[in-house]
Amino acid sequence: MRQTSSSSGYLTSDSVPNGVRWLLIINTALFLLYFLARLAGYDSLFYPFGLIPSDVLGSFKIWQLFTYLFLHNPGDFWHILFNMLSLWMFGAELERTWGRRVFLRYYFLCGIGAGICVVLGNAMFGNTAVRTIGASGAIYGLLLAWGVLWPDRIVLFSFLFPIKVKYMVMIMGGIAFLSAIASSGGGTVSHIAHLGGMVFGYLYLKGLVNLRSNFSPQAWARQRYHEYRMARAKRKFQVYMKKHDRDPYVH
Repeated sequence: MRQTSSSSGYLTSDSVPNGVRWLLIINTALFLLYFLARLAGYDSLFYPFGLIPSDVLGSFKIWQLFTYLFLHNPGDFWHILFNMLSLWMFGAELERTWGRRVFLRYYFLCGIGAGICVVLGNAMFGNTAVRTIGASGAIYGLLLAWGVLWPDRIVLFSFLFPIKVKYMVMIMGGIAFLSAIASSGGGTVSHIAHLGGMVFGYLYLKGLVNLRSNFSPQAWARQRYHEYRMARAKRKFQVYMKKHDRDPYVH
């Protein structure tokens, strides 16, 4: 989405970048296939790709932390509609700002991070057989990114009420937090995933890297190693100077 000023006005979009476009295509195509498979009685083929804590913890089916993001309940059209509209509305400008690689890295970080929270949360509450599907964790991470990068932009909350992004993110984060506590890991909606996606997104945005620039993991690792060596050399030099001050014969 794009707007004419940084603090007011409504959002419009003129194009969909490749990363968002392919996410939309893949999610929609898999939703239709899942729907047709259910009609034909073969929906069990998709079951192993949902996120099941007992499978991840007991059978080490780690891939479920990734594959669950692409599946949506074929009986719940509104779920995928909300997720895909949000992906288009909020993901398009994030990708144009960050670039495709950084955007996709952030998207999957939030989604996989949300999945980790789901596994741990359901294990904590003894609901390890609960199956979770949907991209909502990653979508909530995108909403959080908007709240951090463009807090004063105006959006239509629930497509009806104009509100600044920062307040919308606060409201949705608060709802996710309270709902996660109230549901105790159960229910048909994984509020833990919503909250987990926002938490991982916030930690990433405020922690390792400034996503306004192109990020190279190799360059970041080299920089951290260089800083470590400089700090270590500084400590050795300080020890040397202290010894030098105590003993004038030390060179």
